[in-house]
Amino acid sequence: MGRGKIVIRRIDNSTSRQVTFSKRRNGLLKKAKELAILCDAEVGVIIFSSTQKLYDYASTSIKSITERYIKAKEEHQQLVNPTSELKEAAMLRQQLQHLQENHRQMMGEELSGLSVKDLQNLENQLEMSLRGVRMKKDQVLIDEIQELNQKGNLLHNENVELYKKVNLIRQENMELYKKVYGARDVNGTNRDAFTNGLSIGEDSHVPIHLHLCQPRQQNYETPARATKLGRLQLQ
Repeated sequence: MGRGKIVIRRIDNSTSRQVTFSKRRNGLLKKAKELAILCDAEVGVIIFSSTQKLYDYASTSIKSITERYIKAKEEHQQLVNPTSELKEAAMLRQQLQHLQENHRQMMGEELSGLSVKDLQNLENQLEMSLRGVRMKKDQVLIDEIQELNQKGNLLHNENVELYKKVNLIRQENMELYKKVYGARDVNGTNRDAFTNGLSIGEDSHVPIHLHLCQPRQQNYETPARATKLGRLQLQ
């Protein structure tokens, strides 16, 4: 007695469903492997179970097969429906022409075919654009000013700290100067007093005055005159 025909529908019993899935999955993977070997075909099989478990087989690699499949699918779609690509290209071309025309009008070119209403709308657009540019410029300037003020405050604080350090170093130098040169002045005074005591004698407080004077000229005529006066008195 032959096997009865199996109705292809979802198996309600979970155990029977899992057993059937395991058997048919192994059979499918086996057939795919045999097909790749016998017919020299590039075969790839990807299976997800009801529990989201992955099973796959690839004669080369799953990545290369999927990339090849996507590329072939795109090429086939372009061949089957070329009018959609042409429509999209025409639409993009029209949008580009419209943008170029608006740009030229914004630059003040090709205004001859515009009505008063169109010119008014163009003027309003330019004013809005100019207002936005000015607001952005003002904001950038404000940010730069604030940044410069912050840098200036930092530099001022650094200058104050440096000024304090310089004053501290100056005070330390003055104290060191007093310590060094003050002791030297005291030693110099004692040494001068000792020297004056040796040169003057007992009275060390008597001042010494030295003067420079011209040497006196000797008078050689004085003895002769005295001799003559002596002779006159004797006579």
